[in-house]
Amino acid sequence: MSAHEIKKGSFAAYVLGSRPKTLLVAVAPVMVGVATAVSLAGASGVRWGAALAALLGAVWLTIGANYANDVFDYEKGADTAERLGPTRVTQAGLLEPRQVRGAMAFSFAMAMACGAYLLAVAGWPVLAIGISSIIAGIAYTGGPYPLGYNGLGELFVFVFFGLVAVCGTVFVTTATVPLLPWLTAVPSGALASCVLLVNNVRDIETDTVAGKRTLAVRFGRAFGVRMYGLCLALAYAFPLLAFALGLTGWLSALLPLLSLPLAVKLARALDRERGAILNQRLAQTAALLLVHSVLWSIGLVAR
Repeated sequence: MSAHEIKKGSFAAYVLGSRPKTLLVAVAPVMVGVATAVSLAGASGVRWGAALAALLGAVWLTIGANYANDVFDYEKGADTAERLGPTRVTQAGLLEPRQVRGAMAFSFAMAMACGAYLLAVAGWPVLAIGISSIIAGIAYTGGPYPLGYNGLGELFVFVFFGLVAVCGTVFVTTATVPLLPWLTAVPSGALASCVLLVNNVRDIETDTVAGKRTLAVRFGRAFGVRMYGLCLALAYAFPLLAFALGLTGWLSALLPLLSLPLAVKLARALDRERGAILNQRLAQTAALLLVHSVLWSIGLVAR
């Protein structure tokens, strides 16, 4: 169903506002975290209930952040009829701002429910992770100093969709966070940042008008493209580093390289393409994140 066929206030409008395609960014790092936990403790040493709760919590947190981004960007004037990206439900009039705020609150409440189970299983650090994740999800585009409007979006994504998601998953499933999770988290965070970089490179013109000072706006399109390439390099370097340190086997070092041709293709496309075609590159970068994460996870488990 296209956005033009969706009725105002309908369930389909809420689904559209949740941005289902972006949920790969939430699922992939949890998958890597679980694979890392299996590599460390074996399948029998993993709390599988906690793994499921971590996955559901990550998904609900991401949905909540998506609703927050939708309504706050609209209120700040960043989402207009001129934007090149996918439809935003508040700007399109499919949902009222109060409805989107309600959906945001519900999503974060569901994430908190998952967190309550994890708190009982893994203890107080989960509380700190959950609270900071919700605050960051709102502060990305809301509050007095929105992160996404001040050049901190990529850092936010790297930290919460990389370090926090992977290391947090390992912690709740094994009660420990040694060196390996910190290394396996970097590709997840780097590739999630690539997804945001495509979005920000595409939207330089409209973000500039709206006063949204992303890194691409602050330092230019070429800088955004170089950042994309750097993040890709990190995603492929860290599996090799983990192997070089003796923490993983050769399979986990080599399997992610199978996705390298797609990464190179996307980097070249981002450098030369402009406009709405970058919506396709955005989706393909999210697919790259998933493919890389699957290959990385298989290698970690097969160690």
